[in-house]
Amino acid sequence: MSRSGHGDGDSSAERPATESARISARGKFLYRGTEKFTVKGVTYGTFRPDASGEQFPRHETVERDFAMMRAAGINAIRTYTPPPRWLLDLAHRHGIYVMVGVPWPQHLMFLDDPSLVAATHEAVRTTVGRCAGHPALLAFAIGNEIPATVVRWYGRERIERFLRGLHAIVRALDASTPVTYVNFPTTEYLDLPFLDFVAFNVYLETREKLSSYLARLQNIAGDRPLVMAEIGLDSRRNGHDVQAESLRWQIATAFEEGCAGTFVFAWTDEWYRGGFEIEDWDFGLTTRARAEKPALEAASEAYRIAPARLENPPMISVVVCSFNGARTIGECLHGISRLRYPRYEVIVVDDGSTDATAEIAGRFAVTLIATTNGGLSSARNVGWQAARGEIVAYIDDDATPDADWLTYLALGYAAGDFGGMGGPNIQPVDDDPIAHCVANAPGGPIHVLTSDRVAEHIPGCNMSFRRDVLEHVGGFDTQFRIAGDDVDFCWRVQEAGYTIGFHAGAMVWHHRRNRVKVYWKQQRNYGRAEAMLERKWPQKYNAAGHASWQGRLYGDGVRQFLGWHRGRVYQGVWGMAPFQGEEAPVQSIVAALPLMPEWYLVIAVLSITSILGLAWSPLLAALPLALGAIAVLLADAYIGGARARLPGGGSAPLRLRATTSLLFLMQPLARLVGRGSHGLTPWRTRMTSIAAPVAQMVSVWSERWHDSSDWIARLADAIRETGSVTDSGGAYDRWDLRVRGGLVGGARVLVGVEEHGAGRQYVRVQINPVIPRAAMILVAVFAMLSTLAWPEAKAVSIGFGAAALVAMITALTQCGWAIARARDGVDALERMTATELAEHLAADAAPVVGDAAPVVDEAEPDDVAELTAVEVGDVEDSGAVDTNRSQR
Repeated sequence: MSRSGHGDGDSSAERPATESARISARGKFLYRGTEKFTVKGVTYGTFRPDASGEQFPRHETVERDFAMMRAAGINAIRTYTPPPRWLLDLAHRHGIYVMVGVPWPQHLMFLDDPSLVAATHEAVRTTVGRCAGHPALLAFAIGNEIPATVVRWYGRERIERFLRGLHAIVRALDASTPVTYVNFPTTEYLDLPFLDFVAFNVYLETREKLSSYLARLQNIAGDRPLVMAEIGLDSRRNGHDVQAESLRWQIATAFEEGCAGTFVFAWTDEWYRGGFEIEDWDFGLTTRARAEKPALEAASEAYRIAPARLENPPMISVVVCSFNGARTIGECLHGISRLRYPRYEVIVVDDGSTDATAEIAGRFAVTLIATTNGGLSSARNVGWQAARGEIVAYIDDDATPDADWLTYLALGYAAGDFGGMGGPNIQPVDDDPIAHCVANAPGGPIHVLTSDRVAEHIPGCNMSFRRDVLEHVGGFDTQFRIAGDDVDFCWRVQEAGYTIGFHAGAMVWHHRRNRVKVYWKQQRNYGRAEAMLERKWPQKYNAAGHASWQGRLYGDGVRQFLGWHRGRVYQGVWGMAPFQGEEAPVQSIVAALPLMPEWYLVIAVLSITSILGLAWSPLLAALPLALGAIAVLLADAYIGGARARLPGGGSAPLRLRATTSLLFLMQPLARLVGRGSHGLTPWRTRMTSIAAPVAQMVSVWSERWHDSSDWIARLADAIRETGSVTDSGGAYDRWDLRVRGGLVGGARVLVGVEEHGAGRQYVRVQINPVIPRAAMILVAVFAMLSTLAWPEAKAVSIGFGAAALVAMITALTQCGWAIARARDGVDALERMTATELAEHLAADAAPVVGDAAPVVDEAEPDDVAELTAVEVGDVEDSGAVDTNRSQR
């Protein structure tokens, strides 16, 4: 049934703070107790100190300021200096939270002076000691905009370590208050994963630029909240009306992009810095005399409708597919019932459950559809076919949506021409301890982004599509009963010409597996799904059998390969670029191999070779390599466990870190079992017909002219129609297409076009077998070992000889298969040209309007082929060898 939402605003933000309502950062948002808290703030200060050194206005002035703020809907302030206790008490009484800044000489080369470092540590201790435990605390900001020149001078790693140390000081004195560092675009590359939320000062004066940059910052923030610590505009230079209008869209844009809150710079035009009153700018919502400016009303209006208000919100159908989901579906549906969205319906598809799933679902206002067990894809098809909404949003039965999930999905659709839309899925903080280990292990549900807003893949636990897109693409492929359906459907949606979007605010809480045995089964099923996907989408997989994603993978368990190195920072000439981002490092296949399932095969081969060393001692040289391969695997697992973000942080129980490391070892092995049991192995092949693995030249005659690039594109399409995978040659390659035969063999195609006048062309296609150099080296090594082992260890010699022979035969067979597929493509190309000729003859024989239409027999394919052969007779006199057209 359709239902109304709970309104556009954040009602919880209007109630005064209490002792029990402390602020915490969870997922992409902030919470006060159990309720979502939206920061609607202003900066407060800095002010000229009075005679006693007090850095804030008098008590009555602050009281009046806070009363004006609350009347305007402002619920938080950001200070740049530590507030006195009385100010925190006043803030608490008015229901205002305070983000406390710690001032220290960050604009200096502070790391060179031990006294400055010590003074900074002491400043943090003093500030936290003064404020810790106060109910008005929102967060501690341990720094603000360390200049890019300072970061560049010391290197980002030293600055990151220093800030980590400040964070540790705060945590030692206050274990619960969130901690952040206020960054800015010039040092956006700083990696500070220990912070509870990400805060940025951003001043961009067009809505499009701000929106685009916030999407970037959301991906930098990852699974943490993003708060705008400063936004605003100077009214002295731009005028009061322009300032007001700018603030209106700045605040709206921040919330539309999923920010957890904003601080407008500033409450008043009064600003004191470096020992001087700053009087040549006016960023305040009020004047220095506290007279209201139009900007205050604009900010108040924008905050009143935050986080977002939709004009004509689309009807959305929420579909939950469940099979024996009684343990979690109640929590899922309870969360859905609390969605703040005005127009949505809920459809539960019970896919043949044998537990209490249907009974629990029946307690909620949902449309319940019971089916026999047909698998996940079948259930999803039932859901969208029953949906009345123009958008169909899928959520798993073990996930719970954020209250504004549908709002952000709708905003994402409104922002662009998207056929689908997804968002992050984040583990609940109160999940089972083993589930936290699983969340930090590889193989979890991740999204793949090709840009800050465009996704290549969105996981099924949080995905949505327009209903007409589902209908046009044909729904989900029912062969995917357990996993892989979301990957397949995303690829099909993009193949149909649609774009999939991503919105960081469209968040769901998603429980991870809470038992090691269940995790093993899940990963094995994922391996099986990979094998099924590779059979259906061979072009999406490389020769080793791994998906070749164009975008960047995001998720808790996604790690860089061992030997990880950070990307380069774009700093501009002399470090003067205003936006200094980090380029993602290029991952080499060799370096990433230890993270692949096949690394276990490498270990197995090296171990067997070492054992054979008992019969022939030179093979014992493989033992250090085997031990090294095992050490790499164990080191990777250890690092994964050590870096895991677990409950308790650095003090997390050792058993949880050990369990996480175990999962790192299990995951690739489980995938290997699943992949191998369904045919996805490095030596896989799909042999049908095969040709001699020797260089060949075939040709096609055409009566119609085509550009050479068109001929190559046509040939590539024709080869792909045979089920083969082709790659295009690069700018420095003397070949046009590569046809993949397997891991150790393939073919390269070179196309040449002769011009014969009157639009006629003779297309030559040269096909050459290709065996990778690594495969040849492997064969040579096996052959050499076979020779050296004879006659001392005849069994070993015969074994290596057989291995060399098998490897060579496999390579030649894969080359022959690839050559046959290339020739099949040429045959298809010739049939296309024959069809074109038939159409051309029919067009020439068509009657002129007004004349009697003569009877013309339709040309048969054999007749066309014979005519074509006659036409090219003069060409054959040139002596070209055509192995594909012996009849000529």
